[in-house]
Amino acid sequence: MVKVSPSVMCVDTGHIEDSIRQLETAGADMLHLDMADGHFVPNLLLGPDVVRWLRPKTKLPLDAHLMVKNPGDYIDLLADIGVDYLSIHAEACIHLDRLLTQILEKGVKAGAALNPATPLGAIEYVLERLDFVLLMAVNPGFAGGKLVASAIRKIADCRKMLDQQGCSEVPILVDGNVSFANIPKMVAAGADILVAGTSSWFNSAAPLEENVEKTKKAIEEGLKMRGGIENWGLKIGD
Repeated sequence: MVKVSPSVMCVDTGHIEDSIRQLETAGADMLHLDMADGHFVPNLLLGPDVVRWLRPKTKLPLDAHLMVKNPGDYIDLLADIGVDYLSIHAEACIHLDRLLTQILEKGVKAGAALNPATPLGAIEYVLERLDFVLLMAVNPGFAGGKLVASAIRKIADCRKMLDQQGCSEVPILVDGNVSFANIPKMVAAGADILVAGTSSWFNSAAPLEENVEKTKKAIEEGLKMRGGIENWGLKIGD
């Protein structure tokens, strides 16, 4: 089963509570919270106060993605607010194992996030600490980014690594340009959780209900192709 985590960064901030209700009704599995400090990525995004306001407004799991320079400063705060999933970037951590352990000890699902150019080897020795892996399919920081050329290949390589290391149950969350065109390939490659943004659920060309149905069809298409990616002949640029 592939889950969808709509990005709160993309909702109508002037009517955020109504927007959340619409996402719940549409069948969102969780809510993705992009949090940035303007240092790790060149943008300021959702802060802890928004998460604190949002937590009592919904029963959906909150999926917090920390794009910050010092993620350790936020772990206890966000865990106490009540996030359910918390991913930290391997590139921002000197002691990745320590911080993942800190997340787990707070009773929160721990994830390691990787930028497009970061090799999978960065998480090879913390697999025992991971409840999920977050792979950026775009260079992070802004909505509407362009898919990185190697993104689909990296998803497939990550799925293979997890399976070979006895971590088949660890889901891969994909964030960035999760579009109607890209979803089938992402799912076929092994994506288990999709962050829905401006290229799918929040596509301005159609209403939410229509976008949700198109997303479901794209996921179904990808599931039919799953397992056959080795026959795609993927090369750099695919």
